[in-house]
This record gives sequence, structure tokens and C-alpha cells, in this order.
Amino acid sequence: MVNIMLCCAAGMSTSLLVEKMKKEAEKQGIEANIWAVGANEAKANGAKADVVLLGPQVRYLEATVKKEVAPTPAQLIDMRSYGRMDGAAVLKQAMDLIEANK
Repeated sequence: MVNIMLCCAAGMSTSLLVEKMKKEAEKQGIEANIWAVGANEAKANGAKADVVLLGPQVRYLEATVKKEVAPTPAQLIDMRSYGRMDGAAVLKQAMDLIEANK
């Protein structure tokens, strides 16, 4: 089971992306717990995640969130994938980041 937390301004703009990622994970046979929180909740939820992905709209908080969730790896979601709400691409980004940090 992988735990993927998405982080955005209020935790709501990523809800559609979360659903698309869940569908893609199921399609690929990946057991995944995927959820979204607001940036102000990153620290409280970071320890529950294997990876934290930040929406492009909170780019300015990247360094802060990375510190708050360390040692959990965190990264900005690719802007193009986010804009397209491409669940497959963002799931791959999360899985690649988890693999790179093993």
C-alpha cells in the first residue's frame, strides 16, 4: 500500500485529480491511499504519506512544506499534468519519487 498526499491551497482543487489517480491506481493494480489536504495541514499529515505532491498553485510554499514533511519526499506536481488533470501521469510521478527515495 502506498500513501500519496496531494497538497494545494485548500485541499479542494486537487479533489478531481485525486479521483483520477485512484482510478488509475486501481486500473494498474496498485494499492494506493490517495488524499488531498490544504497546505496548512501538510505538517500534520506528512508522516502518514510515502510521498507528498504539491499543486502548482502552492509553488511558493514548496521549501516550507518540504521541511515540514521531511523525511517524506515532496515535489511539485508537473504543471502540464496538473492542468490536464492527468491522473496517470501524476500517479507515475508519485511512484517514481517513492522509488527514487527507497
